[in-house]
Amino acid sequence: METNYTVNDLSAHLFWDVDVMAMDFEKSKEQIIYKVVEFGVMKDWLIIKKVYGLETIRKVSLQFRSLDVVTLSFLSHLFQIEKSNFRCYKLKQSSQNCWNY
Repeated sequence: METNYTVNDLSAHLFWDVDVMAMDFEKSKEQIIYKVVEFGVMKDWLIIKKVYGLETIRKVSLQFRSLDVVTLSFLSHLFQIEKSNFRCYKLKQSSQNCWNY
């Protein structure tokens, strides 16, 4: 893992709800990757790609409980993995919607 970066190098809007000073790239790996793939800009993506590598991002992304459909499609295409292999896809398929318009 490359340590030339800090969480402060990522966009400020990603971590408005947490204390950035308490975050660490290793301890907060899942949270950082989730926030960047869902809400980050290209600069943020390039940083986590350098820090974690694509294999770690792939492993962590497969375990997310929720992802929006665009992000799920992007990650599925990027990693050449069927959407059905993502945990969020399975959870979404198994939940019932009472008012599906």
